[in-house]
Amino acid sequence: MAESETRLLMLIDDEPAQCRLVAALAAREGWRTVVAGSAEEALDLLATPECHDLAAILLDQWVPGEDACDLIRSLKSGRPAVPVLMITASASPLLAVEAMRAGATDYLIKPVAPERLLSTLRSATRAEAPKAELQPLAEKMPATLDFDAMVGTAPPFRTALAKAATAARGHGHVIVEGETGTGKEMLMRAMHTSSPRAKAPMRMIAIGGTSAGSIESLLFGHEQGAFPGAFDQQVGALQQCDGGTLLLDEIDRLEPALQARLAEVLASGVVRPTGAGHGFKIDVRIMAASDLPLAALVAAGEFDGKLYESLNGTLVQLPALRERAGDIPALTRYFLGRIGEQPGLRHHSIADSGLNLLEAYDWPGNVRQLQAVLFRAAVFCDGESLTAQSFPQLSELLGTMEDRAESRQRGLGVMLYTDDGNLRALEEIEADVIRLAIGHYRGRMTEVARRLGIGRSTLYRKLGDLGIDNAA
Repeated sequence: MAESETRLLMLIDDEPAQCRLVAALAAREGWRTVVAGSAEEALDLLATPECHDLAAILLDQWVPGEDACDLIRSLKSGRPAVPVLMITASASPLLAVEAMRAGATDYLIKPVAPERLLSTLRSATRAEAPKAELQPLAEKMPATLDFDAMVGTAPPFRTALAKAATAARGHGHVIVEGETGTGKEMLMRAMHTSSPRAKAPMRMIAIGGTSAGSIESLLFGHEQGAFPGAFDQQVGALQQCDGGTLLLDEIDRLEPALQARLAEVLASGVVRPTGAGHGFKIDVRIMAASDLPLAALVAAGEFDGKLYESLNGTLVQLPALRERAGDIPALTRYFLGRIGEQPGLRHHSIADSGLNLLEAYDWPGNVRQLQAVLFRAAVFCDGESLTAQSFPQLSELLGTMEDRAESRQRGLGVMLYTDDGNLRALEEIEADVIRLAIGHYRGRMTEVARRLGIGRSTLYRKLGDLGIDNAA
């Protein structure tokens, strides 16, 4: 904690209430906050001895003074190594593109959950020299809410999707487990969209991003005067979602007392708001996500066994991206297609040199991190195709990759692009396809011809024209 106590955050905002909230949240993790109410004040403050050891800058998009992106450029010009984070009320990817091109490290969309803010600060300033392009962005593109957006053919992933699709048609509770960034929230939303309750109320609560003091009222509700500060009645999410679906992200982070209370609600079908003398009969389907295996937490006494039994109508386990590396090419092309549809961005292809790098990385942040890396690369790429040069930090981390044979074996197949991002000649691609087929079918030329959709005589003619040894 000694190191964190020295961290200094500059907050550029002219809203006193938001300044007090952000400063209080940052103080939880040892941050000291200095506030600038305008762009001019921020630049003046940046030049003072007090801000010599500044660790991060957080600015509101609507700060008085110069345009937010111009301010970011000025701040980065003065302190190029200090991460700059922007808070905005706009969900437009165009603003994110402009902010990143100006030098912003990350951006967050209001209202910002406390844990989201703190995790973004941690990610931007972690001690192990972060590689900006490898950091998952706090906000990216609008989520797609159907199973078609769940791209991948790896057996464990397809098994998980099949199980989820079957469960979606029922009414039972569901648990979705998987590492951070594997797509748990996206899968739960897709299940709700495909369920009989698709048109009924649905609400998502991020337990990890909500303070412990607020989560009880969010879930169960409370009566006016139920506790100090309860000035109004609040209807809880369980009651709001009667007949519908409640999505609970990071259920493993729910307080033990609230786990027991939720288990009781699911067992009785009755929710009683805090301070109420009576309860309400409800019919709610819960889909709960967890970064950790809940069965192991139950065995360790760290999760309520009754709640686990109630929720575990169906257990879906999403594999980490490193466990389905063969899906990276398809995911990459899917994400690039979606990124190209965003305002301010263009459609990019991916060269084999770039795809090799993506396949070689372990992706601790999983699919979410891959999407963020591609988004960053697309923002700064002026060419038609992303190459190895589009991922400089990744190239530095992994080193040069001379041998591409392993990538071919993992499903990369035939290379379509040269290292500079241009398409290879059609004759070269055709030769590689034929070589690949000969190797795949172990030299059985009749099978090779059949799979390529050509006659044997045509195949042998092409072997001669292209100078291919049929023992290749």
